[in-house]
Amino acid sequence: MKTMNDLTPFKATHPGTLIKDEIDAIPELNQKELAIQLGLKPSFLNEVIKGKRPITADLAILLEKALGISADYWMKFQSQYEIDKSRIKEKNILRVKNMEVWSVIKKYVPVHYFRKLGYLKENLTEDILTIKTIYAVTNIEQLIKNFAQNKSAFYRKSEKLEVDEKNIFAWSSLAQYEAHNKTVNSFNPDNLNRLSEELKAIFFRNVNTIVEVYKTLDKYGIKLLLIEKPAKTPVDGFSFWSGNNPAIALTLRHSRIDNFAFTLMHEIGHIQLHLLNNKGRSFLDLKGGKQVGVFEDEADKFAQEKLIPKNNWKIISHVKFCNKQKQVNDDLVISYAQNFGINPAILLGRICFESNDYAVKTNISKKLN
Repeated sequence: MKTMNDLTPFKATHPGTLIKDEIDAIPELNQKELAIQLGLKPSFLNEVIKGKRPITADLAILLEKALGISADYWMKFQSQYEIDKSRIKEKNILRVKNMEVWSVIKKYVPVHYFRKLGYLKENLTEDILTIKTIYAVTNIEQLIKNFAQNKSAFYRKSEKLEVDEKNIFAWSSLAQYEAHNKTVNSFNPDNLNRLSEELKAIFFRNVNTIVEVYKTLDKYGIKLLLIEKPAKTPVDGFSFWSGNNPAIALTLRHSRIDNFAFTLMHEIGHIQLHLLNNKGRSFLDLKGGKQVGVFEDEADKFAQEKLIPKNNWKIISHVKFCNKQKQVNDDLVISYAQNFGINPAILLGRICFESNDYAVKTNISKKLN
């Protein structure tokens, strides 16, 4: 804990200011008269008053006799002045160093994004420490190195997307930081199938869905994080290992039950299929057309089958839900959805996906409730 003596003043106060105050307070006293009493040249005393010369032990004793202020006090005043000067100098050196570090940080970190989310407090010393903590580095050189190494790792790219890799790195780093600070139950991979069934039921009801999903994943030992994304960051989900638990970060780019359900199941697919045997791997999924790569294909297939089991889809796939005018028979979709315990919006999304036609007319709500 800091004490008053540890505080650094804005400006160091020289004991010469006290001499001037005493002269001003005594009507019959002036600098020339005091210099005569002290046996000093007036110019010498003037330099002491202006802070150009220090209070020495000899001068402190003379001032004690002339002004009635103890020599110890004068020496402590001078000592504090020297300490304050050193602290101010050190503080200024630190300030310059922080400014140099911050100028580098801004090249690799979306500062406005972290400030908007409340992580940065406009104190460079604290903000630099915060950035190091979020990015899990001890120095800025390590941050630069990690940025270079992660620039393209696990990023599913598309030429159609406008992607800011600095923002992607920031979002994924923040997800890992928040996951590290989150505590959930112990994780048992044998419970993943049961988890998928519970999630499917939650999606079917679509009532207070996000809260229910949070509670359910906590119960099964999976860390869920919903993190706002910065600009030019078309990311949907991120799955990785955090401590003894798997973690999933989502952005909720679209507040739709079908998108939320599929993305979450996709990431759970990564956990079950790809992370259990390789906890050092991670999957950061950008949105933009068809997913590429065998791992992404497997996670897509996992999500599809968990949301609409094969035997259900085999029956549903033979039904004609749209007419030539692309008008969806909403009642028919809802009937099949309720029969198989599937949210109608999720079923409609699968129908559109399989036909590669999303320009359909429907009144089925996709809102995430």
